[in-house]
Amino acid sequence: MKEVVVQIPTYESEQNIEIDVRINGKKRTIKYRVEIVEWDSEDSETVDKVSTIKRVIREHDRDWRLIQIGVPTKKNIPIMFQKKVMD
Repeated sequence: MKEVVVQIPTYESEQNIEIDVRINGKKRTIKYRVEIVEWDSEDSETVDKVSTIKRVIREHDRDWRLIQIGVPTKKNIPIMFQKKVMD
């Protein structure tokens, strides 16, 4: 699948995004969800952070698929999911 990159200027704690596109003249709505995962503390170990990310992905709604794990900060990490298309 080809990709189109759209910059989202700011992340809120949970952000739902809908993008309407036309592919070969047919309109489609693509839905994304960005979740900001907070670390328990700024001093969390890498192993704890990886475990937290794995847990969020494992427990996430199965109607959504993982698209991207963003760049972590000392306080959090953005994780993006895309709504699965039900044909």
